[in-house]
Amino acid sequence: MNDGSPHHASRDDDERTEGDVEGDVGDAEASAGDGTSSAMATMAGNANPSVLSEGASEEKGEHARLASFVGAMAIGDLVKSTLGPKGMDKILQSVQKGNDVTVTNDGATILKSIYVDNPAAKVLVDISKAQDDEVGDGTTSVVVFASELLRQAEQLVAQHVHPMTIIQGFREACEAAKKALEETARDAGNEEKFKEDLTNIAKTTLSSKILTHDKEHFAKLAVEAVLRLKGSGDLEMIQVIQKPGGNLKDSFLDEGFILDKRFGVGQPKRIENAKILIANTPMDTDKIKIYGARVRVDSMAKVAEIEQAEREKMKRKCEKIIGYGINCFINRQLIYNYPEQLFTEAGVAAIEHADFDGIERLALVTGGDICSTFDNPEDVQLGACDLIEEVMIGEDRLIRFSGVAKGEACTIVLRGASEHILGEAERSLHDALCVLTSTVKDSRVIYGGGCSEMIMSRAVEELAAKTPGKRSLAMEGFAKALRAIPGIICDNGGLDSSELVSQMRAAHAAGESNTGINILTGEVGDMQKCGVVECFRVKQQVLLSGTEAAEMIIRVDDIIKCTPRQREG
Repeated sequence: MNDGSPHHASRDDDERTEGDVEGDVGDAEASAGDGTSSAMATMAGNANPSVLSEGASEEKGEHARLASFVGAMAIGDLVKSTLGPKGMDKILQSVQKGNDVTVTNDGATILKSIYVDNPAAKVLVDISKAQDDEVGDGTTSVVVFASELLRQAEQLVAQHVHPMTIIQGFREACEAAKKALEETARDAGNEEKFKEDLTNIAKTTLSSKILTHDKEHFAKLAVEAVLRLKGSGDLEMIQVIQKPGGNLKDSFLDEGFILDKRFGVGQPKRIENAKILIANTPMDTDKIKIYGARVRVDSMAKVAEIEQAEREKMKRKCEKIIGYGINCFINRQLIYNYPEQLFTEAGVAAIEHADFDGIERLALVTGGDICSTFDNPEDVQLGACDLIEEVMIGEDRLIRFSGVAKGEACTIVLRGASEHILGEAERSLHDALCVLTSTVKDSRVIYGGGCSEMIMSRAVEELAAKTPGKRSLAMEGFAKALRAIPGIICDNGGLDSSELVSQMRAAHAAGESNTGINILTGEVGDMQKCGVVECFRVKQQVLLSGTEAAEMIIRVDDIIKCTPRQREG
């Protein structure tokens, strides 16, 4: 019999239940004779009719809410150890061919790499991805904040506070926190101060990454690269190349664009006032390659004729390309020996097999088009740059394009001991570049080290004290969730979080609103003097996205899983 539990029985359970029902009916007949029909009627009244197909499952009410809360909090617990300057890294090992290993503390990278079965946990994974796409940083913070809100919500639900009351309280608290954050944000008065702010933001962002020991060097690289963009915010113009060897401090910024390829044999290694044709076209048809067909010939002379026809065809194609008046030809696909020879004779440098990302970025920075047909030269925009030359980086030869049409283009070359370190360094640098780009768009900054969270927490507590009813409990929960973030940063640094957070509360209550936690010294201090500065836009996005995600999960009162797809055979 179905006892009204949230889980529906399988087919075997159904059969067993039917047997039990038959036994019960038999007993009823034996004992009560004519009372069989009344027993059956009673059982029919107690049964919970299923509207779902066989194999589907449903969790209702508190069961569903608890499953959602537990799943979301588990995701928060997974990534919270990576938060802060002394956060730890995770090793992600792929089960695919090759068993690739990724070492990272980037929340978005961790969460999108793992398989999550819990639906509420998937909501948090999605907000982490959205945070990464929107502002590039704060991916861990937003997940931890949402999971702390749900931890508070779970306690409130246990105290018989209605979920909609909790949501209403959270929403009002979020507005108060947002207002307090906007009031505490400051704008740099002049360009010099703004550049200093950018450098401090880059240092703060990098201090929680693998680049923390070389943050001065990389902060300088990141700021220079972003300022070259002149406010456009187009990160496509900043290329990052990984070259194993040396150490992280050997990384440098190079103006222009670097392509990880080499010139063909016997071709010029230096080209001035370059006119570049960028193409994605097959240049390997000078050999007999007839697929899906069989060719019969009665003599080798016929084979030679076919080969000659192919060569003539290739020659005409090369003449069309040379007819553009170019001195550099870059192709996405292979260039075989014969066309390469033709280009060399014409004094055109040919570069083959440029990767997709490389060729698209090259087209962007040189101002050229990627073409695949060569019949209409007037419709094709050629790329241009002042100088193309070979450069040595470590043991490798690469091609550098200087004086490109888009003057803001630049390349950051990362050096390091291994590919794993370089991969994490690139992710860290990407976060820093994204944050700086966001700051250039919205120049407001706030102080870090838990300072902004404490300011928001105080504003929410003041609102809670004025609010009657159970909504005030939800607001107090919201304030606790905000204070939990500096607490987690302390715990990750091996410090006494309750002591430091209470000291910080007391300092803020005394009017010292710049007070935050200095993890390096293990004490509370003035964040303005320490230079711990964060981007206002990132922090605001964390607050809004985390609250919205928590609201969505609190609303859930039913989890329905569909029937698994039947596999045949």
